[in-house]
Amino acid sequence: MTAVGDGVDASWIGGRVWAFTGTGGAYVEQALAPVEEIVPLPVNLSAVDAVTLGSSGVVAHFGLRHAHFAPGETVLVRGAAGSIGIMAVQLAARGGAAAVAVTTSSAERGEQLRRLGATHVLDRSGDGGEPAPAGYDVIIDVVAGKGMPSFFDRLNPNGRMVAVGAVAGQPPADFGTKIMAAFQKSMSFAAFSAATVTGADRRAVRSEQFAAASRGEIETVVHELLPLDAAVLAHQKMDAGEVFARIVLTP
Repeated sequence: MTAVGDGVDASWIGGRVWAFTGTGGAYVEQALAPVEEIVPLPVNLSAVDAVTLGSSGVVAHFGLRHAHFAPGETVLVRGAAGSIGIMAVQLAARGGAAAVAVTTSSAERGEQLRRLGATHVLDRSGDGGEPAPAGYDVIIDVVAGKGMPSFFDRLNPNGRMVAVGAVAGQPPADFGTKIMAAFQKSMSFAAFSAATVTGADRRAVRSEQFAAASRGEIETVVHELLPLDAAVLAHQKMDAGEVFARIVLTP
């Protein structure tokens, strides 16, 4: 941190921090952030690791909490090759899931996800060439889109699906009819945004996850490092579906 505003403790200056600026997205060499959204970094955690984990880890953590995930339950992460999905896989495995299935687009990505804690690799439709759980207690959905309603068929009785993203766009307007058609299974659906979590709780989880990553208990996965002036190329790679995990831009 290079400077602080009026009334802010000057001891922040010179420290290594992760910060949430509150903007929808931008690429700059310097930025302003509220002090309430700043988290100090452990000495042995790189800035690249912090960027990779800072946003995705909180969403995955509280997304699983929103789903009331408990040890021994089966979990499916739909769209697991992105940074949120990768963290959800690791956190579910660390949390004692009986099985952690993932949907992804290739066998290569599936093997990478197995190394991170996945026990079953499925294709994008949720099918796989190996025995997988017949149903899931929790589905963490990063994708949404028109294919989302079909995954209600994969929920166990009392199963919970939580959408933490919509990279494929909005689901069909009538997607809730799937839940009503299986009324006796008591399934539920929820959307989750980290904006509904208090700043104090977000900071606490980020601090805990940064510490865990510094100890090697959580793995941060970076697809590629690119210079700041290659932001357009980074978006082109993401749009082409070439990215596993996260691209990090460096100043």
